[in-house]
Amino acid sequence: MWAIVNSMQPNISDALTYEIKQEIANRYFGFRKLIEEDKLALAEKIRQYSFILEKRISFDLIRIYILLRDEGLIQRFMTLANLPEDLFYDPYLTQSATIRKRVFEGVQFRGLTKKGCFTNAIIDCYERLVDHVGQYRGQFAELVATHEMISAEVDHFYKKNDLGSILGFLRGLSDSSLNSQMQGGMEPNIAGELEHKLRITPPEPITESLPLIPPLPPLATISHDLKEIVHLAFAQQGADIHAYLSTKTLFARFNQPSA
Repeated sequence: MWAIVNSMQPNISDALTYEIKQEIANRYFGFRKLIEEDKLALAEKIRQYSFILEKRISFDLIRIYILLRDEGLIQRFMTLANLPEDLFYDPYLTQSATIRKRVFEGVQFRGLTKKGCFTNAIIDCYERLVDHVGQYRGQFAELVATHEMISAEVDHFYKKNDLGSILGFLRGLSDSSLNSQMQGGMEPNIAGELEHKLRITPPEPITESLPLIPPLPPLATISHDLKEIVHLAFAQQGADIHAYLSTKTLFARFNQPSA
């Protein structure tokens, strides 16, 4: 009778060990799957907002850079608008007719003179920038909040489930199950490598993928200084931009609303 009971002990021990390991694995990998899904959803939002950033903000900024043309005036504009100096700016932008044609394609100018078209083009670009940067900052804050939530979930999980302790516990179970198929457990160095591979990492900071853009001052607060920069830029422009604006001015004349 005792022989039968004793023969059952290893099987019961193995079964309990298996159930414990399965429960730990389900809990850990279930959480890991949820975090990975959250990280993928965050990455998709970052991709979408990056596209919006490129199409809305970068195009209007590049239009302003092209129209101002002079690097000193561009720097004055950046300072006035509280913009980072490297935000979508490259001196090549102001020299490329191909880029100018692309970024102004489909853009309607308004004004009865070349100077009027030139001034209004920059003013209109800036007003759109104020709106689009405001929207972008709201989206950026949303991404940061999601990032912080995911990071907090990972941190909370590890406070409740230390991976090193879990692997140590599993190693102990394997060592104590002499008849188990996992007899001998894991060597310490293997457990360390496994811990590194299994560790769940939070997503990278949002600033690694998207720039943080400060709020732009409203047009009314910088209108005087901005128009001074615009007038200097128009006076410095060469025949090339004047010829280009002539076609835009003609377009504008025929598209003025009737009285």
